[in-house]
Amino acid sequence: LLRSSQPLTGPNRKRCREDERLLGEVLDEGHRGFVIDTRSAQAAKQARMIGGGTEPKSSYPQWRRLHRPLERGRPLQESFVKLVEACNDPSLSMDRWLSRLESCRWLSHVKAALSTACLAAQCMDREESSVLVHGAEGTDTTLLVTALVQVILDPSCRTLLGFQELLEREWIEAGHPFHLRCARSASPQARLKQEAPLFLLFLDCVWQLSRQFPFSLEFGEHLLLTLFDNAYASAYGTFLCNNEKERCLCKVKESTHSLWAWLNQPEEKKKYLNPLYSPNPLVIWPSVEPQSIQLWQGLFFRWICSSRYLDEAWAEIQQLVESN
Repeated sequence: LLRSSQPLTGPNRKRCREDERLLGEVLDEGHRGFVIDTRSAQAAKQARMIGGGTEPKSSYPQWRRLHRPLERGRPLQESFVKLVEACNDPSLSMDRWLSRLESCRWLSHVKAALSTACLAAQCMDREESSVLVHGAEGTDTTLLVTALVQVILDPSCRTLLGFQELLEREWIEAGHPFHLRCARSASPQARLKQEAPLFLLFLDCVWQLSRQFPFSLEFGEHLLLTLFDNAYASAYGTFLCNNEKERCLCKVKESTHSLWAWLNQPEEKKKYLNPLYSPNPLVIWPSVEPQSIQLWQGLFFRWICSSRYLDEAWAEIQQLVESN
């Protein structure tokens, strides 16, 4: 599984021999690989006119390009804002609520992300092929897909520690611009141009996996909610800045504490573990049928509907597991 930014072929279809050799070395003779581009074919074509582009078939004959467009900017942010506004409107009738839920298209974004990740995972698991994922810069939808693929395929990424390492590797070190993307959350005032809830979309997809495979993830919903909170407002430095260069210049590691160090304290760690967890060495293939994708009530309704009874039931399950 590889990830990158888009090739800079430009309108003159420039070539990069080093890139061609690098991707050629990945594949054994006679094998093929797949390039999953998270832009539409039209968007990739437009990018070529301003210096970007895609991998030409003539230069990458062993690679087959597949376009699976995922929203990453203003449309995704607007979808999030509309959903939050609908969730906070107590005057909605049932019909009006369902209409608002459909029109915001948030669940469509969740389905699209999971579908693309499943495609990449199938290419690797069933076709035994290498997969390269990229969109434009390679720091948004690219990371969304590669991170989900690893949760689907790799049992170690479903453990509490492995999931932390996945976030560190695929989101933080890979350069997802948290400072730009997580600026104001769903506030309707002063919406910033580069704001977009890509990391939240990833967490939502993981929640969908945890709901469909309740025994296969070592951590529970509480961890995902904590990660969401800390991505937007945190006492820790883990999600600060936009990339490693900025974190080095700001001396983030020297002047702040790590969220992971706090989460992994024995007493704190217990809060995030799934008492029903049973290690599953198999690939987990999520259903992406419309009836299988549900609204994450624990996040979007957390300040509206009390979760006291669910919390009490969860605590009772933990006690029963510990007593056995």
